[in-house]
Amino acid sequence: PLRYISKLKELVKHEAEKNKSQWKTMGPAKVAVPSPNDFLQKRSKEPKLPPKKKQQDGKRLLPLLPPRTYHPVIHIKKNFINKNAVAVIKGEPKKPRHFCVDTRQGDKYLLEPSGLFPKYIQKKNYGVLPKYVTRRKEEMKREEEEYQASVLEQLKKKALKTLSEEERTNILKALKKKWEEINHAYQRLPVLTDTRYKRMHKEELELQLKQLEHDIDAIEKHKNVYIADV
Repeated sequence: PLRYISKLKELVKHEAEKNKSQWKTMGPAKVAVPSPNDFLQKRSKEPKLPPKKKQQDGKRLLPLLPPRTYHPVIHIKKNFINKNAVAVIKGEPKKPRHFCVDTRQGDKYLLEPSGLFPKYIQKKNYGVLPKYVTRRKEEMKREEEEYQASVLEQLKKKALKTLSEEERTNILKALKKKWEEINHAYQRLPVLTDTRYKRMHKEELELQLKQLEHDIDAIEKHKNVYIADV
């Protein structure tokens, strides 16, 4: 049987030959040999400025006029000799430096950096308290005052309350009435305490009577009674 042959075979061949790169060849490229007269000259690769146009259309180009706000710089020649002379005449004379000689050969050294010259005493701010120290003292004083105020406020909250005479009398009457009730209950106890419950009940009543007698005696002895505000 016959083989299958594509109809686009010739078109593919033509496209392949058409798009083939020129440099994909066998052997060295065929290029022109440079002439010996075309050698590299000095400054030949530097950019060249176009020539200045002196005339245009047969007319001479005039320079542009400066704007109205333009002020030309006037160079004044200075006489530095006179200037230096005036500066020396009007200037203050240099103060002599203090030296100290401590040997017979005349060896001397500056007195100011040696520590023998009263340098810091003559300062304007000598002996003046620095600002940061004053500010720190004020802050400490303010904090101390705030702390004292808070302590006084806490003491006022915990201060003892004075009992009035009417309240003192009412409390005393209530304690005596309570003592009479417990004493009446104590008097009704049986003579014979043969059980544990009887002994415990008797001891409890005796403790209550003793505590009430102590409280009544304390209130009667002291006219001013203070109560803590808990």
